[in-house]
Amino acid sequence: MNLSTMLQARAADGRPVRVGLIGAGKFGSMVLAQAQRIPGLHVVGVADLDLAKARASLARVGWPEERYAAPSLAEAFKGGGTCVLDDARALAAFDGIECIIEATGHPIAGIRHALAAIEGGKHVIMVNVEADVLCGPVLAAKARAKGLVYSMAYGDQPAMICELVDWVRSCGFELVSAGKGMNFEPRYRYSTPDTVWGFFGWTEEEVAKGDFNPKMYNSFTDGTKAAIEMAAVANGTGLDCPDDGLAFPPTGLHDLAQVFKPASEGGRLPRAGLVDIAASHEPDGRVVFNHIQYGVFVTFRANNEYTRACFQQYGLQVDKSGWYGSMWRPFHMIGLETSISVLSAVLRNEPTGTPKEFRGDAVATAKRDLRPGEMLDGEGGFTVWANAIPATRSLAARALPIGLAHNVRLKRAVAKDVAVSFDDVELVNDLDVVALRQQMEQGG
Repeated sequence: MNLSTMLQARAADGRPVRVGLIGAGKFGSMVLAQAQRIPGLHVVGVADLDLAKARASLARVGWPEERYAAPSLAEAFKGGGTCVLDDARALAAFDGIECIIEATGHPIAGIRHALAAIEGGKHVIMVNVEADVLCGPVLAAKARAKGLVYSMAYGDQPAMICELVDWVRSCGFELVSAGKGMNFEPRYRYSTPDTVWGFFGWTEEEVAKGDFNPKMYNSFTDGTKAAIEMAAVANGTGLDCPDDGLAFPPTGLHDLAQVFKPASEGGRLPRAGLVDIAASHEPDGRVVFNHIQYGVFVTFRANNEYTRACFQQYGLQVDKSGWYGSMWRPFHMIGLETSISVLSAVLRNEPTGTPKEFRGDAVATAKRDLRPGEMLDGEGGFTVWANAIPATRSLAARALPIGLAHNVRLKRAVAKDVAVSFDDVELVNDLDVVALRQQMEQGG
């Protein structure tokens, strides 16, 4: 890799890579923490609806106040400072910015921001996986048509998995599966914002002392975030989601190659070519030995006896047969690593993972029996969880994507664990995004 060398050359020419950040929450704060340490990377603007929160985030990660005091984007561009503003579209329209990082986590807003950035001639680093799995393939196509990069965010697990998949294929191995580790037990599936802290083992007093978002934490707990991320990986790699959704087999590092191979070969997968999750807890709550809760992995097969022997000779983690091996990365540091995506897009015109087709979907599924007239409350809420299934099955069932399942009224009853369909709901808001989603579903 030579991104830092390429950046140094840009900086020496007086042409820093200029970036706009939308969203100053946890992920955005991590981006900002490192951006100040990278010579040649200039954050021209930070957009957030809550200006006080954005400034507090900058202060918290060590930015001197004078560095983010620029009164306008033009002044920030000219003087090397940063402007804090509440207008994301202004970032997208400003000619001095080359790349937009979308880190809001709000799917509807994220799609609109990406469209504005592409229209403004900006590369897009889509931290917002919720937006990506809802409309990512069509957004990526729009970016490519204008010679721009639409990319997953390096440091987040989907991009890290895409990197490992690329490694497998570039080495000529037979790709079998890919996924990530996660803290999950079957009983977590029906967690709500009222019950989530118990699964973390936190008291009400501990929660009260922190700035914790119960819906966000619940999205990780009930498996929704896993579904969103694995559907995004499917769209970016050509792998498939399992027909009935993720199985979450409990697996430690030493068993990755044994578990994440086809059942016909002694593994736990219905077939090769799938994404899934290595759960870090057994169904009874016991912690899995040597789990990879924060990591990502790929499993692959040797093509011949010679390569199989090399697997053994060089210490690869293999299954009992020796034919299957696994490569993993034990951690991901989300926003602390996202500058890799920015530099790859601007300096190489390459994404760090991008949706190539609509192959996987994260569909809203009832957490309990739902009645007509009830309002769905989306990701991490009380009413639905997301299931990752093949797009072909989603389309056949007219399944409602989780990204469109917020603040939506049910017209019909939906039984527990059944996918909600477009026919079950009244869609009266965000019709521009609904239309873009329909365009993608129709192959547009």
